[in-house]
Amino acid sequence: MKKITLLFCILFTLSLPGTSFGFGFEFSLGAWYQQPSGTLSFDKTTDADDLDLEDDLNYDDKWQPTGRLKIDMPLLIPNIYLMYTPMKWDESGSKDVDFSFGGENFRGGVDFDSELKMNHLDVAFYYGIPGIRTATADVLNIDLGLNFRLLDLKAEIEQTTTSLIDQKESESYLLPIPMLYGAAQIAPLGWIALDLEGRGIAYSNNHYVSLIGRLKVMPFGPLFVAGGYRYDNIKIDYQDIDVDADFKGPFAEVGFDF
Repeated sequence: MKKITLLFCILFTLSLPGTSFGFGFEFSLGAWYQQPSGTLSFDKTTDADDLDLEDDLNYDDKWQPTGRLKIDMPLLIPNIYLMYTPMKWDESGSKDVDFSFGGENFRGGVDFDSELKMNHLDVAFYYGIPGIRTATADVLNIDLGLNFRLLDLKAEIEQTTTSLIDQKESESYLLPIPMLYGAAQIAPLGWIALDLEGRGIAYSNNHYVSLIGRLKVMPFGPLFVAGGYRYDNIKIDYQDIDVDADFKGPFAEVGFDF
């Protein structure tokens, strides 16, 4: 976490003096109202081992912070887009039937504590398609490139039974995920713009898709405020942790575009 935050701050600092040498940057901070749905399991053997994020784990919708930085590079150097998205839930839940999590057996009808963390850092390298901005008088731009997502995942279940015996199992890992990146910016007027972004990959029985729509309003100078909607669809089975879930909801942000 500290290393990811430090990297983000260094790249933001380095971008500041570059604006006078053909560089450009866009920086924003905001919050995403994350609405989880789907299932989580660890070393699943039967369908009873699937834990519903809403019904069993009791994960509520909530706002979580986000931050992003885009650096427009000169000449043939690819542009850079960084985005950090914390995603973490820590709640008490229950399940009507016995279930297994990571080989440990947990009792149905007894409350348990759980944690699911899926923080991730996206780093995209992309180019704008030549000629489109000029042909549309700066109204439309389309970007294509590659995105690398570093997923910091942790899943944990802990239960204290009536005999005061603690049952606990957890697993965590850092998973690098290469993805395709595509985006479009539509700016019919100088003070308003629509941004569309997509990141995704599919392999074997796994897939990971992130879609973002953002409406930006520039009231004066480089300042902008924005709001939109984000939808993430995830199906990942890695090291026996199976996440099959959607995370979606509106977001808002404020930033500067130089």
